[in-house]
Amino acid sequence: MSAPSPRPPLRFDLAELLDQVGERQRADFGHMSSDFKADGTLITACDRWSDQTLVNGLARLYPGEGVLSEEGLQTVPTTPAYWVVDPLDGTTNFAAGIPYWAISMARFEQGRPVLAILDVPPLRQRIVAALGQGAWRNGKFLEAPSLQPHPAGCASLCSRSIGVLQKLPDQRFPGKIRMLGVASLNLVSVAMGQTVAALEATPKIWDLAAAWLVLTELRCSLRWLRASPEALASGLDLAQVDFPLLAADQDATLERFLPWANALVEP
Repeated sequence: MSAPSPRPPLRFDLAELLDQVGERQRADFGHMSSDFKADGTLITACDRWSDQTLVNGLARLYPGEGVLSEEGLQTVPTTPAYWVVDPLDGTTNFAAGIPYWAISMARFEQGRPVLAILDVPPLRQRIVAALGQGAWRNGKFLEAPSLQPHPAGCASLCSRSIGVLQKLPDQRFPGKIRMLGVASLNLVSVAMGQTVAALEATPKIWDLAAAWLVLTELRCSLRWLRASPEALASGLDLAQVDFPLLAADQDATLERFLPWANALVEP
């Protein structure tokens, strides 16, 4: 990795777009009713507005680059560069009045993320990562979590992975369990040094795209438990494709949590 840039490489007009969407989400928080999508997950009018605003904004700022988004087109674009967007990751938290959710965006080239933005409107935090340059939180360069102490030893599970605890009843889970309710922030909590490991059972590409690059730039250890999202074919429909994933602060930690990750994907 080269020496860190003095500030994250985020275009001013893209930052303005994120500011606009984040401000609207904070204003709508606590005032939104929700309904169910065909897959049984929640959606609000704010999800739809955020998705359309981001997709339209990216088309204006990056003409000729496709967009794959949770609430829009869910096929891999055919353009050389494209964006993967989750306009409001953590809709259940948002709809329930729990102030923890994120806007997740990543720009892909040659099948890999090269720029990632995770905006957390309720905390007014913005995490940015750029391929080969590192990662920043609110403009401050971040160190790899393996270089930081982790006295709490927390580990994050998603709601669908909690069942692994019953699959290995004779083994003690090697961490203090946390459940954040936001897939992207669950994964990136490892990169931030908040947890030592995170296990996601059914993340879609829009859940993990930005977190993936943040984790990679901060030298975290990843294990794709079934399919890998690397080099996805153009035109591939990802609406029903999951990418189960274990993330850890370093290889030794990943090996310690691997029995639970393997139990997650056993038949």
